[in-house]
Amino acid sequence: MAVVVLVVLSFLTMQWLDYSTNQDQRIEVPDLAKMNLDNVEERLEELDLSYEILDSANFNPDFPRYSVIDQVPAPGKFVKEDRKIYLTLNPSGYRKIEVPNNLIRKTRRQVEPTLRSLGFEIGEISYKPDIAKDAVLELRHQGKTVKPGEKLMKTSKIDLVLGDGSGSYRNVDSLETEDATESEVDEF
Repeated sequence: MAVVVLVVLSFLTMQWLDYSTNQDQRIEVPDLAKMNLDNVEERLEELDLSYEILDSANFNPDFPRYSVIDQVPAPGKFVKEDRKIYLTLNPSGYRKIEVPNNLIRKTRRQVEPTLRSLGFEIGEISYKPDIAKDAVLELRHQGKTVKPGEKLMKTSKIDLVLGDGSGSYRNVDSLETEDATESEVDEF
């Protein structure tokens, strides 16, 4: 009698486990890549799935802003209802990077690789009278001088103002003084 009760209880327990754990249920995970959160939410609600945002990755220009870059489980995998899909989103843009403070008076050959390794692009190269040839005198972004420690978006174009090696060094203040002296001489 005890053996029969044990067999019946085991059978009932197995049937209950199959029913409560949705053993036969399989929902295919959709591909959510490049979808924004509104579309993701609608799509997952249709399938009785939920989502959780893990993090945002480095900005990827191939994906729209605030869209899904990666998901776990991967598209095509099978899950049960109410399963969470973990998402990684594309941020709104590149992060800002600090311009190093030790680039002025370094050579172009030293500065260009440093800027490129930080994610900046080298823009226009211009020259000013200076004793040192190819020494960086200024960094510019969109026509404005970039100060050391200033933060710019990754992939920003930085223009370099270099010394021409002409052997003459002129300061802007000294040029104004020379111009004023020349005009005073012309008056006499």
